[in-house]
Amino acid sequence: MSFYDRVADLPLSVEESSFERRERETSSGFARATTVFSLAGDGHVGRGEDVTYETDEHDALAEANPTWNLAGEYTLDSFSDALDERDLFVGREPERADFQYYRRWGLESAALDLALRQAETDLGSVLDRRYNPVRFVISTRLGEPPTTERVERWLEIQPDAEFKLDPTPDWTDDLIESLAATGAVRILDLKGDYEGTAVDNPVDRENYRRVLDGFPEGVIEDPRLTEETRDLFDGEEGRVSWDHPITGVASIESLPFEPRWLNIKPSRFGTVESLLDSIEYALERDIQCYGGGQFELDVGREHIQTMASLFYPDGPNDVAPGGYNAPEPQTGLPESPLVAPAAPAGLGFVDEDEP
Repeated sequence: MSFYDRVADLPLSVEESSFERRERETSSGFARATTVFSLAGDGHVGRGEDVTYETDEHDALAEANPTWNLAGEYTLDSFSDALDERDLFVGREPERADFQYYRRWGLESAALDLALRQAETDLGSVLDRRYNPVRFVISTRLGEPPTTERVERWLEIQPDAEFKLDPTPDWTDDLIESLAATGAVRILDLKGDYEGTAVDNPVDRENYRRVLDGFPEGVIEDPRLTEETRDLFDGEEGRVSWDHPITGVASIESLPFEPRWLNIKPSRFGTVESLLDSIEYALERDIQCYGGGQFELDVGREHIQTMASLFYPDGPNDVAPGGYNAPEPQTGLPESPLVAPAAPAGLGFVDEDEP
């Protein structure tokens, strides 16, 4: 039985739905807005988070205040089918196509959370997977102009911290040498597949070469393979990882070569089915996975930690607690690895006492 088959027929009773906007400043210099969906039924509440990046989309949703007529009796699978018929952006065409996936995931994850709680169980129990402590990295940008200051400050607070960094063409040889000397950089995210976003990173052969040479053990995420850059990765394919293009099994199969690494961001998949099918596909082929985040502000953070705990706990997971996205490094945060919950409920990653 596939992972999805184990959850598809979970009964789901929805009596009412609601949503609430969240917003917080981040370490990347922007205010992050998300929307938390709540589905309630049979004395339980399931929650999910829409991580659409444009604040205007969250404001428009709050102004429209749709109900989508979600009340009813379903299975998890039939609830997903019902969402096919709902206009999740309420007459608007979202700025980016992937926003449809993000909002869909917010609702589907809320439904999965509610179905599990109504069954008085948790995702690990249903999938027969164990919750494990979660290793995580600190994902941070280095300022303009980029310096090692932020990494050094984190290492003063947590000497064993590991990092996911975003190399840009203005990284110098000296900066790369200093960062490499820490021995703490695990992932270098080139963001080569982004277009029309605030984090677009131009293809730069020299930058790619310096990153490959400067971090010989690092995982290189999302390079753009062009006539200009493809030969740099000859023999290095085993440490290339993919994130932005991954939305389901078909997207994995369409990569330029068989991947050895994948960054799994649940919101990119849109549906529970696509997410679980993709994870199962990767496990069957010994593709190494790690979890990724989208600056989740609420329950979505727990959900990405749950998936990491069940499927790829030892990966360089970009699922750190929310405090790591604050504008400045701070003391007192939970350190890696995160402790696995002993009594989880639903899709959560905390210990809960439910009747």
